[in-house]
Amino acid sequence: MIKECFLGGYRVSTFYYVWRCISIANDKNELPINEHIKVEELMVIGPNGEQMGIKKLNDALTLANYAGLDLVLMNKEGNPAVAKIMDYNKFKYEKQKKLKEAQKKQRETNKELKEYRLSVTIDVHDFETRIKNAQSYLEKGHKIKGLIRFKGRQMAHTELGRDVLLKFAEALSAYADIESEPKLDGKSMYMILAPKK
Repeated sequence: MIKECFLGGYRVSTFYYVWRCISIANDKNELPINEHIKVEELMVIGPNGEQMGIKKLNDALTLANYAGLDLVLMNKEGNPAVAKIMDYNKFKYEKQKKLKEAQKKQRETNKELKEYRLSVTIDVHDFETRIKNAQSYLEKGHKIKGLIRFKGRQMAHTELGRDVLLKFAEALSAYADIESEPKLDGKSMYMILAPKK
């Protein structure tokens, strides 16, 4: 016979409760919860962040069960180990949400730097086209990177590439300030411009 109990205000079978604990604990990156905790004594933190003192594992599990929540081992290396009473699925969901937001922000940051390739022998028309494109990008508040790749004998005259990059910055001086002066990196030279504040 499957017994019923209350979990977070809902009536659920003990089979579901055991299945939930097993499925959560099977993931190697997960924190140990409930019956999977192998520590005799631990410092217990309540659902609202209040310290409940050092408790025996069975007492801590009873408190968590009474609250309809999980006992999660947060730090097993501590002396004593630290566990928190919480809704573990909600904790996991919020953690994944924060991770996705951080990844999204990082992608946006990477998008903000637009690269414009120039050359020592760039044609006037091509140069003006890049200036117009860079100008519209700067007006949107993004940074730009001017890049020159040196070919063959051009490496002996890197100052010519520097002149082109500085000319590029000068043409955009009404819209941008030089954030990073021209720097030589292998067979390339680059410079970063940031929009005027």
